[in-house]
Amino acid sequence: MEQESDRNRKKRVRLDRIDRRILRDLQDNGRMTNVELAKRAGISAPPCLRRVRALEEAGLIRGYHATVDAKDLGFTVTVFAQVGLNSQAEADLEAFEALVNSWPEVRECHMLAGETDFLLKVVARDWDAYQQFLTSKLTSAPNVSHVKSALAIRSTKLKPGVPIETDAPAEVG
Repeated sequence: MEQESDRNRKKRVRLDRIDRRILRDLQDNGRMTNVELAKRAGISAPPCLRRVRALEEAGLIRGYHATVDAKDLGFTVTVFAQVGLNSQAEADLEAFEALVNSWPEVRECHMLAGETDFLLKVVARDWDAYQQFLTSKLTSAPNVSHVKSALAIRSTKLKPGVPIETDAPAEVG
């Protein structure tokens, strides 16, 4: 519901080549200095900073994050859990999403069309910790009818965001 209201509040924004370049560069390296970002975009630093702030205010830049090494921090297991619910009524979907948002082990939650209602990306210190999460939280949650777990063996591409083309103008919002 919050996402829906965010979409309704956003105004349509026309992105030019410079805006798309700024978005692409920040998506690749959110710690890039404004001076470097401006240089890459082909503009001076003050208008670059104004553009970044405008992109943030428009909701196109929603945050900045550090990518941390899960294994180095002791999270050796990544599981994709396919969750089926007994009811797909909007109130039940929202209640499940709110519950999932309270679980720190769940790093991503996607509602799907088809057999599976939700796909969750779950991290755990080891397989036993995942099983504890599965039995104490996920399968015992209200409205959950079934869960299928798929253990990730390795990840070869972890690229956040979307592919941003800088050539053609785009209207978003």
